[in-house]
Amino acid sequence: MKMKKLFLLTVICVMGFTAWSQQTEVKESLDAKAFKSKLEATPDAVVLDVRTPEEVSKGKIPGAVNIDFNSADFEKNIAALDKTKTYFVYCAKGGRSSQAVDQMSAAGFSKLYNLTDGIGGWKEARLPLTKK
Repeated sequence: MKMKKLFLLTVICVMGFTAWSQQTEVKESLDAKAFKSKLEATPDAVVLDVRTPEEVSKGKIPGAVNIDFNSADFEKNIAALDKTKTYFVYCAKGGRSSQAVDQMSAAGFSKLYNLTDGIGGWKEARLPLTKK
């Protein structure tokens, strides 16, 4: 009888660890080409541009949603997002997006990618931009 209980306890522990490990946070910084490649391979991902509206008007990654990191409503706007989705975050040079990823992680988002050199690195890699 003890052996059955021990076996059952072991199975429960393994199942619990497996469930926990599948929820492990992904928080990674990528260069422009890796960012684009990972984005294309991730269905239902959200591209989040944390620059100011003025910066965004000069060009953005196609499909990006703008939430200004410097806005007083940034935390409120982030809190309204779906925490189960994967987010690809960028700014001009990588500083604000890195901070945004840290804040989003602290708020419970678990799948986050930061564009290391921001839109500048994206442009340098000659990747597509849009003004729409």
